[in-house]
Amino acid sequence: MELLLALTALLCLVTLAVTAPLSRPAAAAAEADDRRAELEAAKDAKYREIRDARLDFRLGKVSAADHEATERELQSQALAILDELDDLR
Repeated sequence: MELLLALTALLCLVTLAVTAPLSRPAAAAAEADDRRAELEAAKDAKYREIRDARLDFRLGKVSAADHEATERELQSQALAILDELDDLR
């Protein structure tokens, strides 16, 4: 009886040791999907910021110098987001 209990415990431990690594990729994939969704939302928001900045310039709300600086910064941020999205693919 004790031998059967010991063998059952050993079988459970071996099964756990073998199957544990198999569940990790699914968790990593879910985490990557979440990060990808966050980055897509950030990309959309950054594109809106760029459009808004261009509209403000066309409406005369900001000077050309301020607009150029803002445009460069926003485009740089958008490129960083796109680079990170590419790294996830």
